[in-house]
Amino acid sequence: MLKQIEGSRAVAEAVALCRPEVICAYPISPQTHIVEGLGELVKSGELSPCEFINVESEFAAMSVAIGASAAGARSYTATASQGLLFMAEAVYNASGLGLPIVMTVANRAIGAPINIWNDHSDSMSQRDCGWLQLFAETNQEAADLHIQAFRLGEELSMPVMVCMDGFILTHAVERVDLPTQAEVDAFLPPYEPRQVLDPKEPVSIGAMVGPEAFMEVRYLAHAKQTMALERIPVIAQEFEQRFGRASGGLVRPYRCEDAETIVVALGSVLGTIKDTVDEMRAAGVKIGVLGIQSYRPFPLAAVRAALQEAKRVVVVEKSFSVGLGGIVSTDVRLALSGIQLQGYTVIAGLGGRAITKASLARAFADAIAGQLQPLTFLDLDWRIVNRQLERERQTRRSGPIAENLLRDVGTVAAKVA
Repeated sequence: MLKQIEGSRAVAEAVALCRPEVICAYPISPQTHIVEGLGELVKSGELSPCEFINVESEFAAMSVAIGASAAGARSYTATASQGLLFMAEAVYNASGLGLPIVMTVANRAIGAPINIWNDHSDSMSQRDCGWLQLFAETNQEAADLHIQAFRLGEELSMPVMVCMDGFILTHAVERVDLPTQAEVDAFLPPYEPRQVLDPKEPVSIGAMVGPEAFMEVRYLAHAKQTMALERIPVIAQEFEQRFGRASGGLVRPYRCEDAETIVVALGSVLGTIKDTVDEMRAAGVKIGVLGIQSYRPFPLAAVRAALQEAKRVVVVEKSFSVGLGGIVSTDVRLALSGIQLQGYTVIAGLGGRAITKASLARAFADAIAGQLQPLTFLDLDWRIVNRQLERERQTRRSGPIAENLLRDVGTVAAKVA
C-alpha cells in the first residue's frame, strides 16, 4: 500500500507488521516518533498481542529487550546517539548471548558538544559490538530492512541494528510502499527461538566464562557474522521476488561498469552523491557510486569486486576516528589489499553539516586531478579552526573550544556581511 508518510511512522508500521511481542524504549531524538507510533498501535489494539514497556533509561530498554528475547518473545527497541552509548554494556550482552533483537538506530552525532543532528558517529562507535549493522539510503529501504532484519536475526540468532539517518530520513515525509500483513507473514515466519528460558528446563545464561572458553565464544560471534554475509543477499533476493523491489543486500553499485572513479558511501547521502555523479557523467566524467548496505558484517569480497577495476576510490563518510581518519575507509582499504589505486577519504556532514552537490563535485574533480588531500574535511571552516589554534598558542586559559568557535562564527559572518 502506497502512503505519503513520515519515515519514522513508516518504520513503526513496518515493525508492527513483523508482530513484535515486546517493545521497550526510552525517548531520545530523533528516534522518538518511531516508538511513539508503535505505542499508539499497541494502545489502539492494532498491534496485539504486544506489550509496550516504558522504561527509565536506554540501558533499561536494552536490558528489558534482552530479558524478553531470552524468554522467547520477538523483541524490538530503538535509540540514537548518547542513548546508544548509555546502553553499550547491554548491547554487548545481547550479541554475546546471541539474542535476535532488532533495534533502530536513528543516527545522530555524539557530543560533546551536544548536537542533535545527523552523522554516523553513534553506530560507528559500536561497530565491534557483535550486532549486524544495516544502513538505509531511503525511507522505503528503512521500512524494508526492518522486515528483513527480523528474518535475518532469527535465522542466525543474533541481534540486528537498522541504521537510518536522523531527521534526514526519520522526519522526512515521502512516499513509502508498505506491504500487507499477509505478505509479511508469508515472508517472516513466527518466532521460534534457538534458546529460551523455560522454568521446566532451567538453565543459566550469561554466566562467567574464563580463559578456557572466552576466545571460542568470541570467535563464534565472528563466525555468525560471516554466515550473515551469505544470508543477507539471499534474504534480500527473496524479498525482491516477493515484494517487487530491491532493498538491502551487501552493496549496491550505481554506474560503476566503466567508472574510473568510484565513490563509496552509506546512508542517505548516497542520493546526493548519485545526483552529483549523474551531472558529472553528463559532462563525460567516468564516475560511479558504490553504496554499502551491510556495514557489519563488512562485505570485503563484494567491495573488492566492485572497486578493483577503478583507478581511484573516494570514500565519503559521516564519522571519523579521531587521531587516525576514516573509519569506513579503513575497511575499504582492507578490501583492496594488494590492489594499487588512488584512495581518498572525505569526511562530510558531521553534526548535520549540509553536504551539497557543489562541494561534492569539487572534491571529486580534485580527486580525479590528483589534487585532493588523502584525508579531507569537506567544507571545514579553516578560519575559525586556525583562530582557535592561535588562541591556544597564545594563552593557557583559552576558554571552552565550542563556545569560542560559536563566537568566532558570528564574528566571521559579520565581517563577510
